[in-house]
Amino acid sequence: MMQSCATIALVPQIKAGPWIFWEDLDASMAQAASLGFNAIELFTADAQSIDQGRLQELLSSYQLKLAAVGSGAGKVIHGLTLSDPNPAIRQQAISFVESMMDFGSKFGAVCIIGSMQGNALPDRREESLAYLQEALEYLGTHAGQLGVPLIYEPLNRYETNLFNTLGAGRAFLEGLSTRHILLLADLFHMNIEEVDIAQSILDNGPWIGHVHLADSNRRPMGMGHTSMQEIAEALKQINYQGAISAEAFPWPNPLEAGKQTMKTYRQYFKN
Repeated sequence: MMQSCATIALVPQIKAGPWIFWEDLDASMAQAASLGFNAIELFTADAQSIDQGRLQELLSSYQLKLAAVGSGAGKVIHGLTLSDPNPAIRQQAISFVESMMDFGSKFGAVCIIGSMQGNALPDRREESLAYLQEALEYLGTHAGQLGVPLIYEPLNRYETNLFNTLGAGRAFLEGLSTRHILLLADLFHMNIEEVDIAQSILDNGPWIGHVHLADSNRRPMGMGHTSMQEIAEALKQINYQGAISAEAFPWPNPLEAGKQTMKTYRQYFKN
């Protein structure tokens, strides 16, 4: 069964990003639960910045599931990426992602690699891809040991020059020996890069492990020009069973953004 999921960011440096809620974990979870969400996606400064016992108490209290954790703070705060030419930085990046995977897996949550994939160096693309491959082989093996898949997110061309479509991401993952890494279908990035969002979902269905819900302008779905009907039908056709997570700007405010997201979710996914 698909889960309605709200994003919560607890990292001040990314407060301007596409998160429905921020700052106060308890208050954010309370509001998410009151709106009808059944899961959350967390963005924290690191794996140690949140008390896991307290988090479990809150999840139980509000009857929410932790669906995913983001690793972007590794780049935003520490400047770490998995494709950095400096081996010491790459190792720190791997260790950061690994710690986030360990944290998330205790709650059955996937860990997302988005901005931490980095960028290919000018005229050294193959070298950069080799670094990324080495990192993902290690982290994918770790995901297999944890029993929770790692999630790789193709980003739009303005955020990375590595892989911008689900098809390109899938082709790279198919070349790895690990089979514990899945793709994130982010509808905002896909609106920029894919020829046909719904068809891309159908073509790459078995590889999709997480979905980010946002409209063409990255506001909550229904506040831009993305046509959701075909996308929803494609997700149903591939029998997607993961989270539909609102990684969208809290426009015009968190409460209204949450309401609009749940309106969309109920319209297209809830029987």
